[in-house]
Amino acid sequence: MRDEIVQLLNAGIQNEHVDVELSGNHCTVVVVSDDFADLSRVKKQQKVYQCLNEKIASGEIHALNIQAFTPAQWRER
Repeated sequence: MRDEIVQLLNAGIQNEHVDVELSGNHCTVVVVSDDFADLSRVKKQQKVYQCLNEKIASGEIHALNIQAFTPAQWRER
C-alpha cells in the first residue's frame, strides 16, 4: 500500500520529495512541494487529504499524520 500512497501523492501534488511510513493502517507522510508556497498549514493538509481521500474513506488509512513543507522550509529543518 505504501507504493500506492506515493503514486497518489505524486499524481496529485507536484513535489520534490515524498516519504510514507506505515504502521498498520496508520500513515505518516512527508511531502515537500512548491505547491505549498503561501498556503496555511490547514490548506497544505487539505491538499494532501484530497490525494488520499479514497484510501481514508475506504478505511485503508485510519489515521494520517501529515508533514507538508515548501522546499525552503524543508532545507531549514
